[in-house]
Amino acid sequence: MLPLAMEAHPMPNSLVRLNVLSTQVKAEIQIPLSELLAAWGMNTELDPHLFLRLHKRKLEQYFLQHIRPVSMRKVPWKVVVNNLSINTTENPINGKYFELEALVRLIPPPREDLRHFVLHYDAVVHQVITHLIVVSVHQDWAAGKIEGEANQLGTIQLDIPSGRIPPLEVNLSRGSSWTGFVNMLKLGMEHIAEGTDHLLFLLALLLPAPLLSNGKKWGNYGGLRYSLVRLLKIVTAFTLGHSLTLLIGGMHWLLVPSQPIEVLIAVSILIAAIHAFRPVFVGKEIWIAAGFGLIHGLAFADTLIKLELDVPQLVISLLGFNLGIELMQLFIIALTIPGLLLLSRTSLYPPFRVGATICVAIAALAWMVERISGQPNLIGKDIELLRSFAPLILVIITTMAVASYWVQHKYIPHQHQNR
Repeated sequence: MLPLAMEAHPMPNSLVRLNVLSTQVKAEIQIPLSELLAAWGMNTELDPHLFLRLHKRKLEQYFLQHIRPVSMRKVPWKVVVNNLSINTTENPINGKYFELEALVRLIPPPREDLRHFVLHYDAVVHQVITHLIVVSVHQDWAAGKIEGEANQLGTIQLDIPSGRIPPLEVNLSRGSSWTGFVNMLKLGMEHIAEGTDHLLFLLALLLPAPLLSNGKKWGNYGGLRYSLVRLLKIVTAFTLGHSLTLLIGGMHWLLVPSQPIEVLIAVSILIAAIHAFRPVFVGKEIWIAAGFGLIHGLAFADTLIKLELDVPQLVISLLGFNLGIELMQLFIIALTIPGLLLLSRTSLYPPFRVGATICVAIAALAWMVERISGQPNLIGKDIELLRSFAPLILVIITTMAVASYWVQHKYIPHQHQNR
């Protein structure tokens, strides 16, 4: 295992980060600009952005000459330079410095193994003999790697005794569409389990579902069949809504900035909490759930967009990710609803519902302020901490529901017998 510092590429290191797709490998190459200028025999104090403007075409040709992937049968791959940019980076050793970033596509010939090839790469090191190139895998969907630290594959550097720059053999673990699908299913489940805002929105929708309404306030328990039908309709409407926009957003058919979506999610939670406190849209809960589901789906889609998958992987990922979301939602509902239904048949439910909706509303307001201002606040931090206590809170609610129901329904029959 190479030292972690190499991943941060303190000068004079370069970094080649690979994103393995289904038909090609995308390489993100980061080179300290001073090292590149030294290799070109140019003044290292040259203005970075002026350098890029003057030499962009020459830089593209430079990368094409110094990146030469070949299959294990020595068949050359196609190399395409997509984008060049100048960025400022920083590390504890060197402080701030400029680097050139290149996005390069490595495309194997038909029937050649995408996951096992030889990378000939000698940019900079062909002139600056102390230069080191660290090669790592940043994302490999088919092997189940989409997040976390990059996995380092090895280094490319001058072999001083021979005077050669040996290539790096890239031999990735076997991957499959099934592995990618399962990993995306897990990601969808984690997204809901760790998404406190989505969980509170579901809670706010479900709190009044078992109750009858006279149009101005919530009444008593409406019966098991009534409650289950309403719950099923609300959950189904929310699912259809977020599934639709997850598909639209995930396929890049509609791209919306994340900040307004996050703000709208907080607004949706606040409105759902107000409705749970006092009826606002009685009889229209299904449409409201579907409408807010559209907003939440765009937030879900942002997770997939950031992965930069190609179309085959994206289609499978949409299915797995959405299924993971639904499974976790159903799991949470299955754990929560029995206690809520039981509690709604007792006199404790009105104060419980009011207290819960006030807490949800406070959380929604805190998130609105946080997401509009871009500054975290204490309430938002405390809410995230409470998420770790969710199982305990659920146990307490369920215990309270069972105890309250048992006491109340044991006492009432005695009243009837004494009459």
